[in-house]
Amino acid sequence: MRSHALVVFDLDGTLVDSRRDLAASTNSALRSLGLPERTFDEVSSFVGEGARKLIEKSVSPRLELVDPALEVFFSHYSEHLLDETRPYAGIREMLAGIRAPLAVATNKPGKFARRILAGLGLLERFVAVLGGDEGPRKPDPALVDRLRALVSAPREETVLVGDSRVDVATARNAGVGLFAVLWGIGSLRELEEAGAREEEKVASPGELLERLTGA
Repeated sequence: MRSHALVVFDLDGTLVDSRRDLAASTNSALRSLGLPERTFDEVSSFVGEGARKLIEKSVSPRLELVDPALEVFFSHYSEHLLDETRPYAGIREMLAGIRAPLAVATNKPGKFARRILAGLGLLERFVAVLGGDEGPRKPDPALVDRLRALVSAPREETVLVGDSRVDVATARNAGVGLFAVLWGIGSLRELEEAGAREEEKVASPGELLERLTGA
């Protein structure tokens, strides 16, 4: 079994299901500007590339409204980011069972990511949590590279765990291993089209724990 010096997790769609809170904040921003609301499925499909991309897609084609919409979104989300956001089933047990150092690289603003993990009692499990406002956003490899440097983890002993095409591309760009999870927001088709191989797909947190520990 390949040894791991660092396991880097995506957040939304990998560790936590945050879609309902993101949808509520997105629609609050749209309502404030007199724009039609988006459906839950629409907002879910927009998640993964950071807040600005989420809002750009939500207000489209009225892109001149991105900045005011983003301001309302951040204000609302700051107060409601833990209303309905929860870890996926089995995540707590999986995180507790991994022996390697753990970190988070997310396109969500870092302060929000850390607040969510702290509020769910998970923050202390990670050596570091970096957000998309704290370096170039994924699929740029910079966040993963910074996290590797923190614990002196070689590329060949680092693995990225994520649920989207952005995460697949990030792992490839960073030259690290990949586990593409099938319980998140990204679809199987999306992951396969992004180049996730059969041996990189993981169906459950329990299976991921087994793959990471050899249990």
